[in-house]
Amino acid sequence: MLYIVATPIGNLGDITLRALEVLKLADAIAAEDTRHSGMLLKHFEIKKPLVSFHEHNEAMRTAQLIERLATGENIALVTDAGMPGLSDPGARLIRECIRRDLPFTVVPGSSSILTALVGSGFEMEKFCFRGFLPVKSGQRERELRAANERQETTIFFESPYRLIKALTAAIDILQDRQLCVARELTKKFEEFRRGSAAGLFAHYQAHPPKGEIVLLVKGAAGS
Repeated sequence: MLYIVATPIGNLGDITLRALEVLKLADAIAAEDTRHSGMLLKHFEIKKPLVSFHEHNEAMRTAQLIERLATGENIALVTDAGMPGLSDPGARLIRECIRRDLPFTVVPGSSSILTALVGSGFEMEKFCFRGFLPVKSGQRERELRAANERQETTIFFESPYRLIKALTAAIDILQDRQLCVARELTKKFEEFRRGSAAGLFAHYQAHPPKGEIVLLVKGAAGS
């Protein structure tokens, strides 16, 4: 059985009891970063074999893990934070399980997407998650223009090193539309900062951002 296990996005106390049970029973744990996941396992005194499973070896590891699953092993799949498959490795393995008719289940838990959405105060009934904003300026601007046209809240992941570029592009495209930068969610310095692109740009120019970032754009008809 493949167990797709959500892990804490910051605060280790957010791991679920079921996730801990699954990690303890697994024959092996496939992890995006074995060092990072190793610290999580050490914190909860879990000793299991770790297998690296990241974007650079996902195809090879998928084939290997599928063969292990086919023999009846229990494999837990985790990423550095949150749910595997969402802008993280995992989707290929899940699709291959479906193709081979191998059993799998999802162990839910922390979500930076939903945490950021609720904390933003923007429209929550309908939203559009678009993953990481593209690195290339033309593609990034197209994503922001599409967000400007949507009535629902649009959610992006963004790197702290590229946030200023994203906000610079958003100044002309989104103008006075409200945005929210959700940063360091569930951690000590958690921040929800709302405002126009220009206002957020001025703030983060003066205070360079650190940590994981979720960028939300209020919908055209958002409340």
